[in-house]
Amino acid sequence: MTDQTAVHTEARFDEWRFELAQGQDIQALKSRVEAAARATAQFVSFTVVGGRAVSVLVSSSSRVAFTVAAVPDDVDDADDEAVPYGDLYGA
Repeated sequence: MTDQTAVHTEARFDEWRFELAQGQDIQALKSRVEAAARATAQFVSFTVVGGRAVSVLVSSSSRVAFTVAAVPDDVDDADDEAVPYGDLYGA
């Protein structure tokens, strides 16, 4: 067992939940979401765990929430793009 922790950030856009990739600039993402909510509607892009790029259409009626949690560091959560979803099938 390790004493190290990692920060996991989750973004919710209406009913959609996304676990953000490590290293995302959360303040910058929040600023882009705020700007999009003030505009007619704009896509906001970010990267989720596994290196997948996501774009969400944000408008003034969008409900957006961010949660941040410190969790025990997990070697399987290294955002390894070679095996982004783990080695589930022994590939």
